[in-house]
Amino acid sequence: KSHKELLIPPTPCRAKTNVMFLKTHKTASSTVLNIMFRFAERYNLTVALPTDQLFHLGYPRTFLARFVEDFEAIGQNYNIMCNHLRFNPSEVQKVMAANTFYFSILRNPIPLLESSYIYYKNNVPAFRSSKDVNEYLASPTRFYHPADYRQNIYARNIMWFDFGYDNNAEDDTKYTQAVLEEIEQNFHLILIADYFDESMILLKHTLCWDLDDVIYFKLNSRSQDTVQTLTPESEERIKVWCSLDWKLYLHFNQSFWRRIEETIGLQVLEKEVDHLQTRQKELMETCLLEQEAVRKEHIKNKALLPFQSGAAKILGYNLKQGLDNRTLRTCQKMVMPELQYTSYLYAVQHPHKRRKQVGLPLLWTRLQDI
Repeated sequence: KSHKELLIPPTPCRAKTNVMFLKTHKTASSTVLNIMFRFAERYNLTVALPTDQLFHLGYPRTFLARFVEDFEAIGQNYNIMCNHLRFNPSEVQKVMAANTFYFSILRNPIPLLESSYIYYKNNVPAFRSSKDVNEYLASPTRFYHPADYRQNIYARNIMWFDFGYDNNAEDDTKYTQAVLEEIEQNFHLILIADYFDESMILLKHTLCWDLDDVIYFKLNSRSQDTVQTLTPESEERIKVWCSLDWKLYLHFNQSFWRRIEETIGLQVLEKEVDHLQTRQKELMETCLLEQEAVRKEHIKNKALLPFQSGAAKILGYNLKQGLDNRTLRTCQKMVMPELQYTSYLYAVQHPHKRRKQVGLPLLWTRLQDI
């Protein structure tokens, strides 16, 4: 390098601390939520948490500012928002500062639909009345009745719905184009769950965070034996049945890779992904009794048991015994499931309010409230 080049300091950047994450369903978003919560604690930030006993921000109703605890008192002084909500930009802007960074995550609709099917099997009429995912996809309209549209949101174009749009809309080119453009205006970054590590590196660069801010253990995953194999016909049918989600995914998968090439480049990306995975392995060796997630019956500390849903067997972790206090705290936060972490932060931020009861996860608003 020439002498002159060395004198130019790298442009320093400051970690962005006002961040809104739209948490979509079955897209590795519980893992992102854990990253967000840990970041909030590290920088002593205020999180926009759901009111009272709720664990989501009014979902599946369209988001309103009053779904945030203490909104009247705190106003626009929240830094982080990341619990499930159905996106509604004008109401989110009442809660989050003007310079907030908005991001979300999408997943390939093919594995997404299979995951939804298993997870929401008991709650969704269209899933409940079909034998398995392939039977459902062979003729969805046999099981998916327009009258049940509120309870069937997970059965068709769920990502489109989470972004605030009609998941039963006609797939008309002008309409979908307009929606994609609107999402691009509202969000600074859209990550792709199918490339999760690459997504974390891009997020780290874009927000100017440290590697340790995006280290994670995979949360809310399920055991392999509950995965149903989709036939090639079913896979093709998902692209048609969930064509709005399919367009959404294709569009943002492209912009994701374009963004990487324009900013960090593939070589740096690969190097940093390696780095992330090495650091993750080190942490797993430090924290975990087994080097992997385990089934619910093998989780020793019932306080760390993740919420179980449908036919999915949701996995969790066991921590090593005898960790020193600081390490134990770090490790506990890494494996803390969504409901427990939400409840814990709520108790810290709102010490005078009644604590959220994790034993009774009131995850879904009663359906007649929608």
